Amino acid sequence: MNGDSYTPEITLDRNSPIPLYFQIAEPIAAAINSRELPPGTRIEDELSMAKRLKVSRPTARQALQRLVEQGLVVRQRGVGTQVAPTLIHRPMELTSLYGDLTQGGHDASTQLLDYTERTANEDEAESLGLDVQDREITDIRRLRLADGHPIAVMRNLVPRSLAPSHHELETGGLYEALRARNVDLHSARQSIGARNASTEEARLLEVKRGAALLTMRRTTADPTGRIIEYGDHVYRADQYSFDSTVFTS
Repeated sequence: MNGDSYTPEITLDRNSPIPLYFQIAEPIAAAINSRELPPGTRIEDELSMAKRLKVSRPTARQALQRLVEQGLVVRQRGVGTQVAPTLIHRPMELTSLYGDLTQGGHDASTQLLDYTERTANEDEAESLGLDVQDREITDIRRLRLADGHPIAVMRNLVPRSLAPSHHELETGGLYEALRARNVDLHSARQSIGARNASTEEARLLEVKRGAALLTMRRTTADPTGRIIEYGDHVYRADQYSFDSTVFTS
């Protein structure tokens, strides 16, 4: 270690046909994959690495970029390069992301980006199955973090009479808060997709504009068929996946 950064002990073979950047990246990758380097460990910066290993700065940058492309490290302005959080695999079940993260041993936290009480437009009212006479909803937008790293931007529309408070949403999951109010979450219809990050999503999720994101839209109902919430979420594709089990008919 160099201060609080990991400094890899690397011997370069400059006569080898293997590119220097690859010779630098592979020992670091091996240390990450073996858990020698836990998530959050800072990696030596490219300038220091280039000077110490006597390689060009573009070569050191290329080595770190290879690790980024493998999903092993993340680079953040003002923070540097760190070992990435463990890839999060989420089961395709009627659970909240907060609960899944906590069960998986992650430190889940939330930033409440928006909490607006308003009247639903026609499309929103149709999505929530609301009567013409009662279209009052709470529009909630949150940033979900795992172990301090942003992984999802989540927007949920909830009938105002059921909506949890600011405090409940900042300290726990939406489904947990609804169940605490004796709301029975029975079933859901959801669709999974993918698209590129917008400028705002890239800023919030700390990825490049246009980076690949996973998307999920979900409509959740109680046993009577009453719709409880409509969610439209995006997730960092480099740190997140959905798992499901498929049976033959």
